This record gives sequence, structure tokens and C-alpha cells, in this order.
Amino acid sequence: MNPPFNSARYFRLAQRVLARGRLPALLLAVTRKGESGARFTRLRGDLRLLQGLCAAWWRGEYRAIGSQALVAVVAALVYFLMPLDMVPDWLLGVGLLDDLAVLAWVLRTWEDELQAYRVWRDAQVPEVLQRVEALPPAHERRPV
Repeated sequence: MNPPFNSARYFRLAQRVLARGRLPALLLAVTRKGESGARFTRLRGDLRLLQGLCAAWWRGEYRAIGSQALVAVVAALVYFLMPLDMVPDWLLGVGLLDDLAVLAWVLRTWEDELQAYRVWRDAQVPEVLQRVEALPPAHERRPV
């Protein structure tokens, strides 16, 4: 199944984010955008899942994800942040449709990997999960 976006560009950006240690800053930026309005209600649960996975991977707590799946997840988060993607976010009513399509593609394509993370996540004690999925402290973030 082909991704619904210019995947090569976003996969390269995702690899750069991972290689340069900028995943914490990306997660913070996604949180800020995702919490900025009611129009993201449909995205919030999916974004939290992907962010939690990335945070757990970054902390070294969860590494049972393939590198291609991780890059695809990070690429989808990078795409979500871009205001001028296939359909600009400022177009009311339709600006988030492409973001939804990209997230849906990642969720569908990497369903097994994400389900394995859900199972691992559900087995964690709430206090541990809160620590594992928490955003990194400000001194550990570098700009995306």
C-alpha cells in the first residue's frame, strides 16, 4: 500500500530527526499542535499512541519496533507538523484531511507493530507508563 504523501521526503526528514537526537523536540511540537484546538479531537488518541511509542523508544524502554515502522511513525508526525503539506492546514474544514490520511496509513500499514506496543503499554503499571511516555525535560530538547 502506497503512502498518501510524498513519503521519500518525509522519511528522510524522519531519519534526520532520529539521527540528530531531535525526537524529543518533535514530540513536544506535536503535543503543542495537537492540543491547540478542538479540531484535533479525532487525531488526539492516535497522536498520543504514536507519541507514547516514540517517547518509550527514545527512553530505551520499548525497542520492539522495526526501524522501518519507527521511521514511518516519525515521518507521519513530521508531516502532521508541516503547515504547508499536500492540503494546507489553514484551509478550514479540509486542511487536516491529508494529516488524517497519513495517520490512518501509518496505523493501518504498521498495525501489527502498533498492536504489539499497545499490548506492552497495557501491561505497564500506570506510574511507569507515565514516566516512560512523558515528554523529555526542557534541557534535553533540541529544536527540530
